[in-house]
Amino acid sequence: MGVAAVIPAYNEEKTVADVVRVVVASPLVNRVLVVSDGSVDNTATMARAAGAEVIELPENRGKGAALKVGIDSSTEEILLFLDADLIGLTETHVSALLEPVLNGSAQMSIGIFTQGRIATDLAQAVAPYLSGQRAVRRTLLENISDLEMTRFGVEVALTQYSRKFGVRSAEVVLPDLTHHMKEEKLGVWKGLTARFKMYWEIAAYLTEELVNPPRQGRG
Repeated sequence: MGVAAVIPAYNEEKTVADVVRVVVASPLVNRVLVVSDGSVDNTATMARAAGAEVIELPENRGKGAALKVGIDSSTEEILLFLDADLIGLTETHVSALLEPVLNGSAQMSIGIFTQGRIATDLAQAVAPYLSGQRAVRRTLLENISDLEMTRFGVEVALTQYSRKFGVRSAEVVLPDLTHHMKEEKLGVWKGLTARFKMYWEIAAYLTEELVNPPRQGRG
């Protein structure tokens, strides 16, 4: 039962190597794939130097599309999703995310930040289903046909599907872990614009799901 880590990254040259090195060092992970989503900085170079396999997309297609490319480029039964801008990631975090899925107690785990920074801790306390840190069985992903089109709504799609069809999931506390916020990476105004765009995409997905709910799958 192999594990592939899929790390979507868009202009994350400052942090992606640190994330990759931790995941590569984990004995539980068989393969590390970084999907550089149209990055125009050194994201791909840094990720490759840290030990990841790198897929470079020629243009930015969105997080959901990047995840889909990573999923389709792997064959492992369990997928570990991690953000490329994490700060403080350790092998313990990786193991904690994977354990419930590896031991069969859950089909998906959801990582929740605590004791990292007030802003990110609060955001996840309010909306834990937006967490990008997850371990998921491939069979669950195969039942979500619109994964690529959901963009930043991928996390919402997974959570909503799980709730609808009773998929076993586990929330995993990830102490002392955080990430750079959009406002820090892009500046206040560009960051806020990107954040509102993300929320719009999530709202659009939820609206579409209410109109056209997903078909019953294997769960």
